[in-house]
Amino acid sequence: MSPRGWAVLTLGVLVVALVLAAALLIPWNRPPAPRADQLAALGELPTEQVARGREFRAALRPGTWTALAVGLLVALALGLTPLGGRLVELAGRPFGGHWAAQAVFGGLAVVLVADLVTLPFAAWRQSVLTRYGLSTNGWGGWAVDLLKSYAVSAVIGAVALLGFYTVIRLAPRWWWAFGAAGAAGLVVLLSFVLPVLVEPVFNRFTPMEQGPLRTELTAMAARDGVPVRDVLVADASRRTRAVNAYVSGLGPTRRVVVYDTLLREATPAEVTAVVAHELGHAKDSDVAVGTLTGALGAGAAVVALYLLGSSRPLLRLADVDSVAQPRAFPLLLALVTVAGLVSAPVQALMSRRVEARADAHALALTGDPAAFEAMQRRLAGINLADPDPPRWEYLYSASHPSTVERIAAARAHARELGR
Repeated sequence: MSPRGWAVLTLGVLVVALVLAAALLIPWNRPPAPRADQLAALGELPTEQVARGREFRAALRPGTWTALAVGLLVALALGLTPLGGRLVELAGRPFGGHWAAQAVFGGLAVVLVADLVTLPFAAWRQSVLTRYGLSTNGWGGWAVDLLKSYAVSAVIGAVALLGFYTVIRLAPRWWWAFGAAGAAGLVVLLSFVLPVLVEPVFNRFTPMEQGPLRTELTAMAARDGVPVRDVLVADASRRTRAVNAYVSGLGPTRRVVVYDTLLREATPAEVTAVVAHELGHAKDSDVAVGTLTGALGAGAAVVALYLLGSSRPLLRLADVDSVAQPRAFPLLLALVTVAGLVSAPVQALMSRRVEARADAHALALTGDPAAFEAMQRRLAGINLADPDPPRWEYLYSASHPSTVERIAAARAHARELGR
C-alpha cells in the first residue's frame, strides 16, 4: 500500500477513535432544565441586570464576529494566493533562505500578520470591557498581557514548526505519520506543563489561606474522593472584576484555581458550590478527556492536511509544489482556520454537556441547590452575562449552559430532593 493509502486508512482509524471517544466519554444526556423553569428564572432576575448584560453582549458582538470574519479572510488571502509563500520567503531571506529559517520565522510571520490585522478588534474589545467596568486592567497592563501572549505563542509555535518541518525533511514520504504522533504528543505535553509554566506568566497563584472555607473545601474534596494537590487563588482582580474558577493540569499538576474576585464577591456557600462544580470536572477526568479528544483531533488534522495538501488546485492557488514546503504553511493555516470555524459548534456542544454534568455533580455533592442558584445569579450579574442569549449564538459558540438553564437545572434538582 502506498503512503497515501496508509494515510487514508490512518485518518479513518483516528476519526473513528475520535467519534468513539466523544460518544463514550462526553455526557450527551444532559440533566433536566425545563424551559418553563428557565423562563420563570429569567422573569425573576432584576430587569436592570438583564438589560445591562444584554447591552454589554450586544456591544461586544459586532467586533467579535467581525474579527472572526476578518481573520478568516486574511487566512484565505495568505493561504490561497502566492502572498503567504512570498511572506515566508521574505522572512527567511536574511538567513540565506534556509529551510529552518523559512519554517520558523516565516511561519511566525504569517501568524503575526493575522494577529496584527485583528489587533484593532482586540483593542476595541478591551475598550468595551473598560467602558462597562468589567476590566480593571489599564491599557499598559493590557499591552503587557498581549506581548506575553505573543511571546508564549511564539515559543510554542517555533518549537512546533521546527519539529514539524524537521520531520518532513527526515521522512519525506511518511512525515504525516510522525507529524500526527508529534501533534498528539504536544497536546498531551501542554496539558501537563501549561498550569506550571504558562499560567504563572499571566497570574500569581497562592494557596488559599487557612480558615473555615479552606477546611470545608478540602473536606469536600476528600469526601468526593478527588485527589486535588491544592486549592489556589489567582490574582485575577488586577485585570478584571469577573468571577471564575477552573481546574487544570493532569496528575501531579492538577489543581483547582479560584479567582480572588470570587472570594471577595461571593458567600462561602456560593464559593463551595463553584468549587464543587470544579471537583466534578476532576472527578470525571474532564481535563484528561479533553486532552484525549484534542490529541486524536490534532493527529487526524495532520493526516487530513497531508491528504488535502496534495490537491493540485490548492497547490496552484498557493503557488507551491508541495504541502511539505515551508512556503506552503500559509495554505495549511488557511485549512486549519476553516476547519476550526466549521467544527466550533460541535466543540461548543461537547463543552456545554461536560459543564452541565459538572453542575449536576455540584448539586449532588453540596445538596444545596439554593446556593447553586444564588451563585448563578451572582455570576451573571458580575460577569454581565446575557442570561438567555440568542439561540444562534448559543449554539455556535456557548461553552457553558446559559444562566437560566443552570438555574432551571438547580430547581429541577431541588424538586427531586423534595424541597
